[in-house]
Amino acid sequence: MLTITDLSLQRGGVWLLENVSVTVQPGQRVAIVGANGAGKSSLFQLLLGHLSPEQGNVSLPGGCRIAHMAQEVASSSRSARDFVLDGDLELRRLEAELEAAEARGDDYAIAHIHGELDIHEAWSATRRAEALIRGLGFADSDADRPVSAFSGGWRIRLNLAQALMRPSDLLLLDEPTNHLDLDACLWLENWLRKYQGTLLFISHDRDFMDRVSTHLVHFDQKKLELYTGNYSAFEIQRSERLAQQQASFERQQARIAEIQRFIDRFKAKATKAKQAQSRVKSLERMERIAPAHVDSPFSFEFPVADKVSSPLLSIRHGSAGHGDTTILKNINISLLPGSRIGLLGPNGAGKSTFMDALRGEGTLMSGERSAGENLAIGYFAQHQLESLDLDASPFLHLQRLDPRASEQKVRNFLGGFDFHGDEALSPIRSFSGGEKARVALAVIAWQKPNLLLLDEPTNHLDLEMRQALTMALQNFDGAIVVVSHDRHLLRNTVDEFWLVSDGAVKEYDGALEDYERWLAERRKDDEEPPQRQVVEETIGNKTGTATLSADERKARKRQEAEIRKKISPWRKKQSTLEARMDQLQEKLSSVEASLSDPSVYDDNQKVRLKELLAEQAQFKRELENTEAEWLEVSETVESLEEELTLSSAES
Repeated sequence: MLTITDLSLQRGGVWLLENVSVTVQPGQRVAIVGANGAGKSSLFQLLLGHLSPEQGNVSLPGGCRIAHMAQEVASSSRSARDFVLDGDLELRRLEAELEAAEARGDDYAIAHIHGELDIHEAWSATRRAEALIRGLGFADSDADRPVSAFSGGWRIRLNLAQALMRPSDLLLLDEPTNHLDLDACLWLENWLRKYQGTLLFISHDRDFMDRVSTHLVHFDQKKLELYTGNYSAFEIQRSERLAQQQASFERQQARIAEIQRFIDRFKAKATKAKQAQSRVKSLERMERIAPAHVDSPFSFEFPVADKVSSPLLSIRHGSAGHGDTTILKNINISLLPGSRIGLLGPNGAGKSTFMDALRGEGTLMSGERSAGENLAIGYFAQHQLESLDLDASPFLHLQRLDPRASEQKVRNFLGGFDFHGDEALSPIRSFSGGEKARVALAVIAWQKPNLLLLDEPTNHLDLEMRQALTMALQNFDGAIVVVSHDRHLLRNTVDEFWLVSDGAVKEYDGALEDYERWLAERRKDDEEPPQRQVVEETIGNKTGTATLSADERKARKRQEAEIRKKISPWRKKQSTLEARMDQLQEKLSSVEASLSDPSVYDDNQKVRLKELLAEQAQFKRELENTEAEWLEVSETVESLEEELTLSSAES
């Protein structure tokens, strides 16, 4: 499908790729990863013919139809439905020809074009466009609204829908999940897994890549490395490759040191000068192995607040909405220090409205909001980036908050967000979306909040920064309420979920996998008309059909709900045990690393050696017991999931 041969590419005098070759086979779904600025988007521009390589070539099959997702869309009076339909260029061409033929009264041309439209399945185009719009989180009524009525993030969704609408053999998507919520991400995953062509997509969402990709291309040191499998498989293969590379590097460094010592000793002696010169040439010829640099440029934390209250915030008998419209009723919540909440809920259900009510920003229409005496809120949402002073630097943003802070303290703090040297002093006007998001997060962290309200904090952040944010949130002592489509961040930072749905906010007794099934059932109920269900029953060797009544269907649904209720605590226990196994394995690895040090076996280290051996035995024992318990719990989960699958299949 796609062959890249001996390709070299530069932009702005900077080499992005040098002598790379990669082949992508038809039907593969390839995730493209690499550091910001490595050249991922430039590769797409090359494939679209907007850039030319310095050398090498890119080969695509003749007649290959390419669809790509634009990053911007101009204001337009066209309806959202028509805008998405515009993605099907062949459909629009045939419609224009039909209109012209009808104006001429050319019956033969009219009949011919109708035949082509039928082959093109034009009769279902409007329905398919509306399905794309609905799947990406728009309300049915939005299809008739003009594009100009939507905000920038929603216009990007329309761009995505337009790209998916276009018949294609090669689909290019650049950060397709950036402006999506979790519901739309899950829908898009399912759509892309069914896509019949070849998919290349740039993403920083590891769960999305795990669910969609069959292969992965990594931009690394101006090269392209192709890996088989999803992102998790790539991490394993990459770590193994780096470990081998590091071992080779260390062996080579030892050899270089040995040769250099010989040169230093004998280069001044006439009898050894020839051999010394030979060693010098050997060093010059040696192809140096690069050290395995895998450290993230980001390392920061949310400092501990000076004071804290308990509870931090509570709302009693509250209702929230906008204007005269009530969206959420009977809100009764309390946030304590250490609360770690993930908000789930369909698009438009009121998650942002609830966030604003927590902030005290006017959406709380009735009820009592009680804030602790020492409540300090750190709030992040995409529109917060617009409130940044574009003419100020990251340094100035923090200095304004604390004029007495030393320059070195501010610079050190910004260094954790990868703002170094002149970049820390540069106006943020020219910064990318990801860089502005890092500035906003730095401003929040600098103010030492004890309650973090985060609305899609990972948009525009690359993998390294997302991981750094996840680690910082794990170590945060305050309370967290987060809305995110990044499931990796949710799994690793929150302890419980609240569901915002059907006008209410309530605890959700389930995991993300349960929520995904809940969404799928809800979407199915919304999209399929009511009908009597028919199930096949096999009795002996005879197969017949039986119809489920409404009462039977309700009973089946209740049965499935009971099974899900049973699964949830077991899944939570399974996750807890997995985390415990990871901790024990880390401790055991640390002890065994200490035991591999020869100095620990010296006579004066007997006490230390005894302690290490005791710790090793203890961690091994605990790990074995935890693994045994995890196996039992996992068997229970599998049994209940099988029961649920059978029940769902029968209904």
